[in-house]
Amino acid sequence: MKLCFLVEEQYRYDGMPVEVIAQLREWGHHVDVLRPGSSLLRVSDAVRAGSHDAWVLKTVSGGPGLTLLEAAAAVGLTTVNDARSVRGVRDKALAAAIGRSGGLPVPKTYAAARPELLAEIPDADFPLVVKPADGSSGRGVRLVASPGLLAGMKEELAADGMLIAQPYVPNSGVDLKVYSVAGELYAAQRSSPLHPGQTAFERRVPLTTEVAAVVAEAGAVHGLDLYGVDVLLGPDGPVIVDVNDFPSFRQVPDARARVARAILDLARTGGTVVRRQAACSGAGEAG
Repeated sequence: MKLCFLVEEQYRYDGMPVEVIAQLREWGHHVDVLRPGSSLLRVSDAVRAGSHDAWVLKTVSGGPGLTLLEAAAAVGLTTVNDARSVRGVRDKALAAAIGRSGGLPVPKTYAAARPELLAEIPDADFPLVVKPADGSSGRGVRLVASPGLLAGMKEELAADGMLIAQPYVPNSGVDLKVYSVAGELYAAQRSSPLHPGQTAFERRVPLTTEVAAVVAEAGAVHGLDLYGVDVLLGPDGPVIVDVNDFPSFRQVPDARARVARAILDLARTGGTVVRRQAACSGAGEAG
């Protein structure tokens, strides 16, 4: 197969997608890599109907790669994930709206183009978690305990552009990251950016039936096949605080081969998920 990966400079040497690209090439597939953030691209030449079996995006949230992915989708090419679905989770305000309308356990979410507008949030919703609407990898996530503290952060927050704010969900201080590889789910714990004084060794952990059901539903609501969900175990059950397309897949066993195989499946089926059983082996060659 012939695949095109859109890779931002930030991920040029990252295990995802470098290892997946290497695996695909070892299996005999042709992989082109475009770096939309550091190259002058002739879009009319880069996106040609029929030139690739699928396009795969691994870029920062606000990077230019999504535009190229959407251009590929516009001329009928297969994209992994679906380009519209990627757009729907890259904008965190939009993702919250989609999630809540789809019945997912997503906190009440406020969006503000300017930080001073956050002053209109009722005092009862504090403490707040405030973060950039196009944030990723925990960038710019802040826990704001009171309206008074928020008022003193206007200049700091102004550099983040569009903001979202959600009432803080009481939790243990450990985040749960659940990865979905075309239907196979894997969970890992990690330290929370909101609790810097509390460290948690990142490791794979058992996945409960309740959390698995929520994460699987998140994939269906957002239309994603390769994705990660940040889950907090709050007093009322699992709460989704973020959804990411094509995450790091850390702690996923044999992630290199599993993700590569999923990309091939999706490319062959035009982006339609070919579900696998979670217990099936990730060993062997995909050709």
